Amino acid sequence: MTAVSEIGSPERERKFFGRMYDLVIPVVKMLYPMRSRGQENIPEGPALVCANHSNLVDPLLLAGAFGKRHFMHFMAKLELSSVPLIGALLRRCGVYFVNRGHQDIDAVRSTMRYLRRGEKVCIFPEGTRVREDNAVEAKTGAVRIAAKMSVPIVPVYIPRRKRLFSRIEILIGKPFRVEGGRSHEDFEEMADGVMEKIYELRDGTAG
Repeated sequence: MTAVSEIGSPERERKFFGRMYDLVIPVVKMLYPMRSRGQENIPEGPALVCANHSNLVDPLLLAGAFGKRHFMHFMAKLELSSVPLIGALLRRCGVYFVNRGHQDIDAVRSTMRYLRRGEKVCIFPEGTRVREDNAVEAKTGAVRIAAKMSVPIVPVYIPRRKRLFSRIEILIGKPFRVEGGRSHEDFEEMADGVMEKIYELRDGTAG
């Protein structure tokens, strides 16, 4: 398989991300007036950010909710890497790509390298855009990596229904850790637990 997840310079990626943030996020916030709750839950250092996913704008909303200081890498579908201009801009912002439907070892290794570097990575456990809650089974990749790397998971809920110029609220939950896991069934249960944490934020029942 062709490598699609090269690791770039953290300084250059962070600097370019900051420039794009200043250009793009104010426009996003104008189109989708947003506020975020729970920013105090964002840990310093490495973490896996896991959120539900229903719209192409979700990564931008997440970046806006976390703020420029909490730079993170996003795992995106491989198809975006070949879109003219967009693919190059995403790479320069520290986005890396995964070949969905395959065991993409390069993407896994890139995730682990970013975490070892002390950075944050966002993975959408549903694996694709989903219009309704609980419509698909969560993928196990995020919890496998979090358990192996001993890094916290930060759950985030993004409202699935968004309308232009209508206020939305991004909810950031308390970080938690997953441990152990010996079988695929164990990891499936842990992945379901991540989605439960996300939906607890939606329901206002998060501890």
